[in-house]
Amino acid sequence: MSFQVTQVGSWPRSERLLSALREKRMGRLPDEDFQRLADEEIRRCLELQIKAGVDVVVDGELRRDNFYSFLADKVSGTRLMSLAEMLDTVEDKAAFEEMLQTLDAPAFAIRNPTCVGKLERREPLAVDDLRFVRSLTDKPVKVTLPGPYLLTRAMWVTAHTQNVYGDKPVMADDVVRILREELEDLAAENVDFVQFDEPVLTEVVHSIDNKRRTFM
Repeated sequence: MSFQVTQVGSWPRSERLLSALREKRMGRLPDEDFQRLADEEIRRCLELQIKAGVDVVVDGELRRDNFYSFLADKVSGTRLMSLAEMLDTVEDKAAFEEMLQTLDAPAFAIRNPTCVGKLERREPLAVDDLRFVRSLTDKPVKVTLPGPYLLTRAMWVTAHTQNVYGDKPVMADDVVRILREELEDLAAENVDFVQFDEPVLTEVVHSIDNKRRTFM
């Protein structure tokens, strides 16, 4: 019996790429310059995977600020907010501050795509990424996307979202619709594998207190 080998999804970013991400976010680096550097880094990422004998390759999510905040660039109705900015508007400030203390990164460095309006895809989330990787290799390609439970739980901030959707399950319907539309587009491109990441579900299974706000 043999098993196909793949990579979890994200890949360590070089100091050069991390610097470019910061410069792009601050408006000091044109997008075309960032994309050119990201292309180089993804080529290196693929070369290392192929050298290691990986069967199903990924792009390392190297164009993304983190594994789900990148949605703010592609989905209307979202605003990218740092956890530090959100402190004054979260429902349970004490629990939120306790959660911040457990993070291994400062609150200003973690950004959350908060829902502040009607959610619609402005552009595909990962179709262009798939096409680029396909242009570099004949190996099967995996595309990773944040799952609907994670996005609904993270994007709903009552102070910003309730006046738009009224209730979290209503917003969740649009989250699911957007992900379904993306899946259909990826299927039309003959994607080999789509992985929806749901790390927060571990709390539902293993934690007694699974209603607290969590940002992964």
